[in-house]
Amino acid sequence: MLSQVKEGEYNPYYGTYISKASHADIVEGLQSGKKEFTDFVNAIPLEKWSYAYADGKWSVAEVLQHLIDTERIFSYRALRFARNDKTPIVGFDQDNYVPYSNANNYSKEDILSDFEAMRNSSIALFRSFTDEMLGMIGEASGSPMSARAAGYILLGHQVHHFEVIEERYL
Repeated sequence: MLSQVKEGEYNPYYGTYISKASHADIVEGLQSGKKEFTDFVNAIPLEKWSYAYADGKWSVAEVLQHLIDTERIFSYRALRFARNDKTPIVGFDQDNYVPYSNANNYSKEDILSDFEAMRNSSIALFRSFTDEMLGMIGEASGSPMSARAAGYILLGHQVHHFEVIEERYL
C-alpha cells in the first residue's frame, strides 16, 4: 500500500480500496486516474454500454455513474473532515442511487463530461488541503474517516470497478 493512511483513519471495510491506490500522492493519483478513466471509457464497445452480466446487476454505464456519484460523496466527506466538521455523516445506499441515475440513457460523452467536471473539482479540493487538513478525522457511517482516507478510497475505488468491468462485463 503506497498510501499514507494510518490505522484508525478509516473503517476496515475500505481497506480493499485503499490497498488498490497506486499513487502515494492523492492529487497525482486523481490526475492520473482522470486520463485512465477517459481511456477506459473510450475503449468500451458501444454494445456493452447498457450490458449487465446478470439480472439485478448494474450495467456498465451504471457502474461508471456510480464512480462519479461516489466521488461526489467522498469529496464532500473529505471537505467536511478537512474543515474539522465533527458532525457525523450518515451513510448512503448506493443501490438506491442506480435506478435514479438515468445512466443507461447517457452517452459516453455525457459520462465523460460529468466525470471530468467532478474529477477537476476533486483535484482542486485535494490540492487545497494541507497535511494537517488531510489528517483531520470525522465520522462517516458510524466510523472514523480522515480526509486523507477519503482521497485514497477514491483512487482505489476507481481501480476496483475497472477490474470488475474488465472481469465481468467485457
